Amino acid sequence: MEGSAQDKDTRMLHALGYAQELRRSMGGFSNFAISFTIISILSGTLTLYGTGLNYGGPVIEAYGWPIVSVFVIIVGLGMAEIASKYPTAGGLYYWASKMGGPAWGWFTGWFNLIGQIAITAGIDYGAATFTDALLQLLWPSTFHGTQHEIVAVYAVILALHAIMNIFSVKLVALLNDISVWWHVVGVLIIVGFLIFKPDHHQSFGYVFGHTINNSGFGHSWLWFVLLLGLLQAQYTFTGYDASAHMSEETQGASRAAARGVIGSIVVSAIFGYILALAVTFAIQDQAATTGAGGFAVKQVFLESLGSSAAKFVLFICVGAQFYCGMSSITSASRMMYAFSRDRAVPGHQLWTRLNRERVPYMAAIAIAVLAFLCAFPAYFGTNGVVAYVAVTSIATIGLYIAYAIPIFLRLRMGDAWEPGEWNLGKHYRWIGTVACLWVVFISILFILPTSPGGVPWRNEFSWLYFNYAIVALGGTMLLVGGWWLLSARKWFKGPIVQGTPEELAAREARYGDSPVSSAPSSA
Repeated sequence: MEGSAQDKDTRMLHALGYAQELRRSMGGFSNFAISFTIISILSGTLTLYGTGLNYGGPVIEAYGWPIVSVFVIIVGLGMAEIASKYPTAGGLYYWASKMGGPAWGWFTGWFNLIGQIAITAGIDYGAATFTDALLQLLWPSTFHGTQHEIVAVYAVILALHAIMNIFSVKLVALLNDISVWWHVVGVLIIVGFLIFKPDHHQSFGYVFGHTINNSGFGHSWLWFVLLLGLLQAQYTFTGYDASAHMSEETQGASRAAARGVIGSIVVSAIFGYILALAVTFAIQDQAATTGAGGFAVKQVFLESLGSSAAKFVLFICVGAQFYCGMSSITSASRMMYAFSRDRAVPGHQLWTRLNRERVPYMAAIAIAVLAFLCAFPAYFGTNGVVAYVAVTSIATIGLYIAYAIPIFLRLRMGDAWEPGEWNLGKHYRWIGTVACLWVVFISILFILPTSPGGVPWRNEFSWLYFNYAIVALGGTMLLVGGWWLLSARKWFKGPIVQGTPEELAAREARYGDSPVSSAPSSA
């Protein structure tokens, strides 16, 4: 006789080799909500809006967003199929280990973890920029938008997010559910303001045909500048692997995790495009907006809506970005917990500790601290844009490499791979091929110099303009690769089975869970 849905989830987790230690209390909507919140169209779309505008102009918003959306949906489809087969918090590195072996899992796991840390840094640093912009409008004599000030706000936001995550997965799930409506209704409110309040709007010809090149590269390099402008949309579409990482806490995970990945991308693509176009149509002074850098959206709001309305819509943005950062630490801490559970992270005993609420609280604290250090170099500069672009590049490349490796391995296995409940059928071939090629393309693109001052062999080269994404990612490859060759390959054998069915039941009994009839491990 078949047990309850929760028993089915637990038996599937047992088959993957793990006990049900995390609390399985999230529904399918909450699983979708966490990925949708981390994508956060009111975060990535707006915090990098100035970058998109200076690297290509309005056409980046008009064409770049839908182009990137299509390819991201393809990547998401490839990931969703694998998430259905292996619904575990380990997510990507677990998939890679099972399909390709320990070495694939090792590199996937470290790229995923580094990408998770960098994306948390990018989200909360962007949130700090917008929060500081709002504070400047509310208390102009106290807040002045200096780099030191923004970094201080950044530290406070990260600390709050760590504390919130430590309390309970139920609290996080509730706030994520609220966040979905905050984002959707918030976008509609902001778009409504931008449509009806300004006295002047840009023409369709401007939005769909005008280019801007403030990169420093000459006009003959406009094609390259337009490609760099794609970072705005590509960075926004990150973090949807959260649906996989939260699958051990989701009911009906085999289907819910897959649907969470795809649903979060599609809904974000639609509402994000509406938002990007609305902001672009509302530009009043192009020179002032492009010159505002990280405060470009604040400039648009002030000039098109006036001070009072600008404060209100900035508050909506700050709220959404706050939710986004909270969810990012949730996802990253689960990934770190799972990777540590298989002993891949130094100090793994520490990062697998659970509190009374069954939350990996030490992992949440570690993510917050590491994210702070990731963006801390901005403290020493006069302009945080370069550091922010580098952090977002690291996050985008690191995460997408981790996304692509399991898709490539599934493609390599062909029809011999046994799919889960949610699958692509024969379409996996072209979907997997296109997804992998797109990731190769953006990984090369976003380590390239973003200004002439960042090209080492030019006379005007300065380290202030250098895109250190290539150093960070190259250093990661050397460190993680060297570690693998010298040591890890001798002891890291991929996911570890935590015990026999009886031992798994004993682990779960510590948390008051009733034992279920476990299927034998076959993953």
